[in-house]
Amino acid sequence: MSDAARSGSLDAALAQGERLLGRDPDAALAQAREILKVNAGQRDALWLAGAALRATGRAAEAAALEQAAIDASGRDAALVHAGAAITAGRVREAEHILRPLVQARPRDAVAVRMLAEIAMQLGIYAEAEAGLRRALAIAPGFADARAALATALLHQNRPVEALDELDILLAADPGDVRTTAAKAQMLGQIGEYAAAIGCYEQLLHIRDDAPEAWLGYGNILKTVGREADAVAAYRRALALAPAFGEAWWSLANLKTTGFDTQDVAAMEAAVADPRARPRDRIHLHFALGEAYEATAAFEPSFSHYAEANRLRRRSLDHNADALSRQVSSSIALYTPAFFAERHGWGCASAAPIFILGMPRAGSTLIEQILSSHSAVEGTAELPDIALLVQKMMIDRPGRSPLAYPGITTRLDADAARAYGEEYLAGTRLHRKAGTPHFIDKMPNNWLDTGFIHLILPHAKIIDARRNPLDCCFSNFKQHFARGQAFSYSLADMGRYYRDYVRLMDHFDQVLPGRVHRVIHEELIADPEREIRRLLEALDLPFEEVCLRFHENSRPVRTASSQQVRRPINRDGVERWRAYDRWLGPLKDALGDLA
Repeated sequence: MSDAARSGSLDAALAQGERLLGRDPDAALAQAREILKVNAGQRDALWLAGAALRATGRAAEAAALEQAAIDASGRDAALVHAGAAITAGRVREAEHILRPLVQARPRDAVAVRMLAEIAMQLGIYAEAEAGLRRALAIAPGFADARAALATALLHQNRPVEALDELDILLAADPGDVRTTAAKAQMLGQIGEYAAAIGCYEQLLHIRDDAPEAWLGYGNILKTVGREADAVAAYRRALALAPAFGEAWWSLANLKTTGFDTQDVAAMEAAVADPRARPRDRIHLHFALGEAYEATAAFEPSFSHYAEANRLRRRSLDHNADALSRQVSSSIALYTPAFFAERHGWGCASAAPIFILGMPRAGSTLIEQILSSHSAVEGTAELPDIALLVQKMMIDRPGRSPLAYPGITTRLDADAARAYGEEYLAGTRLHRKAGTPHFIDKMPNNWLDTGFIHLILPHAKIIDARRNPLDCCFSNFKQHFARGQAFSYSLADMGRYYRDYVRLMDHFDQVLPGRVHRVIHEELIADPEREIRRLLEALDLPFEEVCLRFHENSRPVRTASSQQVRRPINRDGVERWRAYDRWLGPLKDALGDLA
């Protein structure tokens, strides 16, 4: 029989099985088994057999066949190609492979799950959730899909539901490192740090040989200020996996712990190993950049920073032109007349304090100062504004969809108020102290300043501003856990900084006094003066304790967590000068701001 005839016979047999499934599952099962007699690993027949067994109430047998189908999908050339494209950040390429596959093979839970992963990478979390629930309806025991569903729920600010999904996985496998780490990380993200630490300690009691668990444990310990214990945890991870790049970077990212010559030699050997994983290689280059900088060996330091950024940038999709167009659209839309026509709109709450601007601009220091005040609680870099913008785009497309921010013209007073109230409801789970005010420190919210003013006109907005060269180079040295795709290219970063300043200058003109700017260098030069000005702008009385912010023991999740636990210093000022000869692309992009 020819290959074409064999393929046609298989397709016909599978189609017959699908037709039988709805009215006679036993017959569909028999049909699937006939196919499997000829080809024991035929993926579509395994999915069909699993569905037939579930339809007849034989869940355990179904789960075994579904797992076999999942394993078979891992050998499928098209899915392997799509998976490689997703890993490399080429999501459009992966989508072009997967959509026809899912249409042709709707029962293939692996293909459905991979398509949902693309939605996740694009930030379309509701679509990702729908796809993952579909995959789990096909194969309830599909652990990867359930773990991804937990992540999608968390991104939609539904942590309780996310934790429920992880608990289902842990009930089946209490010693699973990845699931336990995900649960602990989620607990940390909602401020349940003691529970997160307990989660890791319970896991490490079972699995003390898992470097990933020691890494996660170290990250939580760092967040709560237990630096020595965090270092010990990272070192334990490295004792188990000497080439574990993320553990080396985590040590470097403390910004307070140096490396000795043996450490540097171990990192150099690991990064030179052709077997090194791409993710490890990126982290190792960033860590080596820090290590050489500490010894004033600036040429090898920059070389490693540059290679780390080159490797990271090629897996990310950042469109500097699109961002510039969005900023220009915001400037054109948000006029004095626009806001005058909408005066009195939005939620009346004055509880939120937004600290926005560039990452690595001193926002964590401002947060630490303000959260030392009796009326203010520091939370985290909250995703809620971005989620509301995404929801607005889904809820209000209209007959001729507009891009953001143009779509805000379709809001009315009731909608603006509702979005403000939804923001307050979504952020409530991060508020533990019951203070009148809380901080949202998501830096990227600068792009949404107009939307924030529209839905929360009485919220306070602080622009954390730092010298452009220091700020941009500090970003270039930083490997972010997620997002900030602009930061892995000096030219992209310069353009991003210019666009940020351009938009904030616009709001200074159309909403005078609405945004209070804190210049990092001025705060360092005269802390008391600037802190008094800051509190006055927030309508808060001066409290002496704000000057002793470094004594505040609250958890801090950002890269500056250890730095803000020390008194104000000039350690980070003008660090770019040692690298001046390599910063031409950044200076060119910054133009007159450099």
